[in-house]
This record gives sequence, C-alpha cells and structure tokens, in this order.
Amino acid sequence: MIEAALLDEGWDAGTDWAALATRAADCAIRLSPHAHLAKIDTPVEIAIRLTRDAEVQLLNRDYRGKDKPTNVLSFPMFAPEEMDELANSPFPEIMLGDIVLAQETCAREAQDKGIAMAAHATHLIVHGVLHLIGFDHISDADAEEMEGLERLIMAQLGHDDPYGDETR
Repeated sequence: MIEAALLDEGWDAGTDWAALATRAADCAIRLSPHAHLAKIDTPVEIAIRLTRDAEVQLLNRDYRGKDKPTNVLSFPMFAPEEMDELANSPFPEIMLGDIVLAQETCAREAQDKGIAMAAHATHLIVHGVLHLIGFDHISDADAEEMEGLERLIMAQLGHDDPYGDETR
C-alpha cells in the first residue's frame, strides 16, 4: 500500500493536493519496475512537501550546491540497489523518502507550458517518485528510460505527454 503524507504550505485551496499526490505516487510505483512495493502489506510512505521557492532554493543550495530554486527535489532514503529487498523489510512501514515542490517555479512552468498547475504538479510528483526508487537522468540513455516511464504513468493518470513539446 502506497501512502503519500502531504504537507501543504498554502498552495491553491481549490485542489485536493493530498488526493492528487497519493494517486500520482501510487501510479508511479505500480507502473515501475518496483511495482511489488504497492502489493506488500507493509505501508510504503512518501513525504511530499508543497512549499515556496525560497525554501526550495535553500534546500537546493545546501544539498546540491545550486543556489537557485528548482521545481522539484527528491531525497531518497534507500540506494537503488536496495529497492528489491524492501519487500522483505522487517520495519512496520517503509519510508521511501521526501519530495519537495516549489510553488512559484511550478506555477511559472505550468503557465509557460499552457497546462494546469495540478497537471504539472502531478508530473513533478511522478518524476520525484521515480528519483526515490532509483531513476535518474544523468545520461541520455537514463533520461530516455525515465521520461518514457513518466509518459506512461502520466497517460495512465489521464494527462498529456509531459515532454510533448520538447526535443532532446
């Protein structure tokens, strides 16, 4: 069972961010190579914080050495090679890690793409979950694999291709 624990720092009150985050995280896990995590009895939790650019800029500076805001940050609790063993975990729950989204950056990117903020945030949560379970986009091959999975997950969630207008 996948659970998304949401801390919302005053994002749009008209959106059920907790439901959106849980649905995105659950679908990302279920369609990933680590789908077994969605089928175990042990709760699998992801903490998702919706905050402001200023907080994300501090985190980005402190943890990545980049003194600027970014749209999403992921902080995994496990190394990629540990993912397959989590199903046999003795813990009462499995905390996969934290995802942090920056409101102003997300809103600006959504506007630039001409899509709803909720759709863009869904994509960023999916992207963040994939980072938590070991995906990255450092090499072109890794980026293609990750983006392909993101496209599949977003389509399953009823959204357009998040990379539809971009060229590599």
